[in-house]
Amino acid sequence: MRVLSGEDTADLSGLVDRDPVAHIFVRAQLDVHGSAAPEGGPLVLGYFDDGQLTSACWVGANIVPLNCTALQAKRFGEAVLRLGRSFSSLFGPASAVRGMWEVLRFGPQTAFDIRASQPLLATGCPPAVPPAATVRPSVPEEYDAVLPACAAMFQEELGYSPLGGGGGAYRQRVRSLIDQGHSFVDIAPDGAVIFKSELGTVTRHVTQIQGVWMSPEFRGRGLAAGYMAAVVRHALMIAPVTSLYVNDFNAPALAAYQRVGFEKVGDFATVLF
Repeated sequence: MRVLSGEDTADLSGLVDRDPVAHIFVRAQLDVHGSAAPEGGPLVLGYFDDGQLTSACWVGANIVPLNCTALQAKRFGEAVLRLGRSFSSLFGPASAVRGMWEVLRFGPQTAFDIRASQPLLATGCPPAVPPAATVRPSVPEEYDAVLPACAAMFQEELGYSPLGGGGGAYRQRVRSLIDQGHSFVDIAPDGAVIFKSELGTVTRHVTQIQGVWMSPEFRGRGLAAGYMAAVVRHALMIAPVTSLYVNDFNAPALAAYQRVGFEKVGDFATVLF
C-alpha cells in the first residue's frame, strides 16, 4: 500500500470505471483534479497486488474506499489512523465501510451516526410514472427561498443545522448547485418551496441525486413519485444513468423510488463523525 502519485492516474481511473455508479464520488474528484495526486490536502491510498492497483481509498474531508476486500479495507483503516487526519464521514460500498469502521472505531474520532444499510439504486430508463410538470431547475434569484429548504432537509437528516457559525461553505454549495443547473424545485405561488432535490455529484456517465426533501405539509399526498420522476427526467438529460442511495428504514422513499423505476445495484453504508 502507498499514496498514489500522478503517474497512477490512469490506473485509478480504470479502477473507478469498474463500477461507475458506486465510484461516482472518486470519478468526480478525478474530473476536478485531473490526477490521482490531488492538490489542496486530499490524497489517495492505493493497494497493489503483484504491481497492479486493485483497490483504493480517497482520504480527505470524506473517507471513500473503492473495490476493497475485507482485508484491504482494514489495511486502509489502519493507514488512515496513521495519517492522523480528521474527517467528517466514511461512506461507500457497505462491506468496505464496515471493514474500515472495525479499525477506525478505535481511533480518536467518535461517530455520531452509523447508517449501516443504504440500498444503492440506479436507473437509465425514462421514469415509469408521469413526471410532475411543475418541477424545474431553480434560478439564482430563488436562492433565498431554496437555502432554508436545503437547511431544513440537512437538519432533518443529520440533526443539526448546516448554518451554524454562518455556514459559509454550505451557503456556497447551495448557490453553486443552483448556478450549475443541478438544483430542482417546485415552488408555490407564495414563493415557498414545496419540493427540492439536487444532483449532488455529476460525471459524464452517471449523476447522483441527493438532498430530496418535501415540505412537511405536502407529505403523505402521494406526490413523491411524480416529483422524483421529474428529477430523473432532468438527470437523464445530463448523463445516461442516475443514482441515489437511501436508508433502508425509509420505506416510503424506497417505495416511491421503485415506482419511478430505480433498481437496486448495490449496498452502501455511511459513518458520520
